[in-house]
Amino acid sequence: MNVLTADASAQAGGGALSLLITIGPLILMFVIMYFILIRPQKKKDKETQKMRQNVQVGDEITTIGGIIGLVVSLKEDNVVIETAGERNKIRIKRWAIQSNATIHDDLEG
Repeated sequence: MNVLTADASAQAGGGALSLLITIGPLILMFVIMYFILIRPQKKKDKETQKMRQNVQVGDEITTIGGIIGLVVSLKEDNVVIETAGERNKIRIKRWAIQSNATIHDDLEG
């Protein structure tokens, strides 16, 4: 009977260490996931937002739908692009710009 009591008291005393051993790998996994997945994605989102804000008239852009055109006019949230061929004008939202093929010397660095 004393053996069972001693074993139970030893388990109760090591509760904090046992909890740390149980939760520690889970916390470590979230920290690693933050630095591998979340942080780079936030950096990429910030660069994409900067690219969308720096679009200028005359830039060749690609939309998220795959439409390629030249920027004709800019408003706060709207962009008008002109596509090749019959020179159709399409109004899109600024968030729909996927990439800008035009390189500006003053924005680099």
